[in-house]
Amino acid sequence: MPRSDPKVTFGMIVLNGEPFIGPLLRTIYPFAYEIIVAEGACPGAVATEDGHSVDGTLDVLRRFCRDEDPQNKIQVVTREGFWNEKTEESIAFAERATGDYLWVCAADEFNHPRDIERVIDFLRANPEVDMVSLPWVNFWGGFEYVVDGWNLHRVWRRTGIPRIFRWGPGYRYVEHRPDTVCDPVGRDLRGGAWVTSRTMAGLGVCTLHYQLVFPEQVSQKIAYYGRVDWADLTHSERWAAEHWFALRHPFHLHREQNLPSWLQRFQGEHPPEIARMIRALADGTLDMRMRPTADIEALLATWWYPPARAALRALGPIYLRCQPALARLRGQVALKSRARRLISAGTKLFKR
Repeated sequence: MPRSDPKVTFGMIVLNGEPFIGPLLRTIYPFAYEIIVAEGACPGAVATEDGHSVDGTLDVLRRFCRDEDPQNKIQVVTREGFWNEKTEESIAFAERATGDYLWVCAADEFNHPRDIERVIDFLRANPEVDMVSLPWVNFWGGFEYVVDGWNLHRVWRRTGIPRIFRWGPGYRYVEHRPDTVCDPVGRDLRGGAWVTSRTMAGLGVCTLHYQLVFPEQVSQKIAYYGRVDWADLTHSERWAAEHWFALRHPFHLHREQNLPSWLQRFQGEHPPEIARMIRALADGTLDMRMRPTADIEALLATWWYPPARAALRALGPIYLRCQPALARLRGQVALKSRARRLISAGTKLFKR
């Protein structure tokens, strides 16, 4: 990169990041000022007894530092034992960052190299920017399919997921859910110059999220949700069994099932490292269990699914615009219902 480019620190937490962590590091390495990876588990995660990945991720990281890091850009942060929470683990990489911007990513989140270049060009041309959100494309059941839906439109198509933050002395990472950074005077960067995903999508930039490609990924998520007190295990197990492995609900496929979602073919281009992974899976060089896709292909081939999906996509913006009014109406109806129940109970008590 030219010297005038902003210095970008890529920071991530990772646990059981195979087979993505190596390809991700190769993708971001040419653009990174530094890469800081915090490896390890929080309580409840699928991990070794001493709090590390069960799939050899830590060995992959150390081998990458030894064999593929000629510029000494990579720091691996870990501990013997479990991190208290993901926020603590994220703070561990953030407090070591020395770049002008902190780009937070996960092992299964990829940007095409040309998109990373576009983001860096944008930051160079707009030095006043405090935070950037990126639109996501969410893969589901394989590398050929993506899930879309009203929940995704509501969050990611508006403000999007904050991923890139201004950084420097005195800046602090304060929260993982959602990623939150404050400046030296304690101001949340959301209150500053926030570039939303809509703007970045207009530049042709998007993040490809390969979160739900392999059955092992889904199984580990369900195991994790079964061990933490803030997650609904029954909901997660039902989603995995009926919505991901079995495809019994073709319009409720995202894990947030309260609004419609659907499947469609991926029409874009995978980053080079993901394309190489797909070839390795095809020729047997990479041995990973894949989800069978006959049911997905059968669904996409039906005469009724594409027009129904198009109708839902068209109705989504209408619903989202009307949602505040609908929420107020539901609140009024619930209040009136409670009032009627109280009056009814009082009347019965008085008659006694």
